[in-house]
Amino acid sequence: MKLPEEFTEWYNSLKVVKANNGPANGSIATALVVLNRLQEDYDLNFDTHVAEGGMQIKGASGGAVAAILKSFGEERPFAKEGGRTNRGGPSEIRSLLNTLKKVKLEKYDEQKRNEVLQMMKSFLVDRVNDFHNRQKIKLTFNPAHSTWHFIHNLLREATAEGKAGYVAQHLIGAKLQLRFPDIVVSNEGGSTADAQTQRPGDFLIGHTAFHVTVAPMQPVFDKCQHNIRQGLKPFLLVPDNKLIGARQIADQISAQQIAVESIESFVSQNINEISTFNNDKLTASLKDLVALYNRRVNEVETDKSLMVELPSNLQ
Repeated sequence: MKLPEEFTEWYNSLKVVKANNGPANGSIATALVVLNRLQEDYDLNFDTHVAEGGMQIKGASGGAVAAILKSFGEERPFAKEGGRTNRGGPSEIRSLLNTLKKVKLEKYDEQKRNEVLQMMKSFLVDRVNDFHNRQKIKLTFNPAHSTWHFIHNLLREATAEGKAGYVAQHLIGAKLQLRFPDIVVSNEGGSTADAQTQRPGDFLIGHTAFHVTVAPMQPVFDKCQHNIRQGLKPFLLVPDNKLIGARQIADQISAQQIAVESIESFVSQNINEISTFNNDKLTASLKDLVALYNRRVNEVETDKSLMVELPSNLQ
């Protein structure tokens, strides 16, 4: 038997996440969990597969997904939450179950039905392989260009690939770690909210809370005001093209109490200073920055395509 066309149509109907160039990891994870359960008990009743409250898929966890992937020989980390935090999960699974009703697998005996379900799982595991095998962010280094433009071009490339928010956060983390090697600079995944870890910001150095965002909206300014009430100094970092607007809002809500700077300037100035404005040392410092960035991404992110491919003339 071949993979039912209805199943591939269901997969193609899933919402595409730009950064993934495909469905969200959680969408694939929850589908794997449900297909795996159907091999044991072929029950297409939606209520059978959702936890109490109907907001999460029953049995979805990072461990459950990892076990399924391992059975196919895929052991790279994928979907740490197992799809539990995927808001679209229940509706996508409802759609999957309706698709299976059209396929009418119940007309086959258990062995043949499970072979088809196994093919569906294999198809999804192949998509996980595609996810892991995506290319890293490509970066060009021209020694004639300013350090500011090196950072700006990295953010521009990340924006084009839908990864700017993650890249900006880890870039600032790498910069702080490079600048303060004797201080522990926290390293959290880009999707980890401050509230989950009780963090005052993305990074806390001394009495300064750093907030990194590529889209400075009201919530980040609320966090800055909360920092001020706590006796901390908020430092907001945004892309250069958002700098003027962010500064205007900061002055309106807390005049002269929120430092606002562009990511490009904040990183490049420090790199230039560390290099004592020496071209030979600058090349080494940029290499160190990219290496630290990649190391920090590798430690906490499932998506390794967030890493930067080191240009040959920086190696």
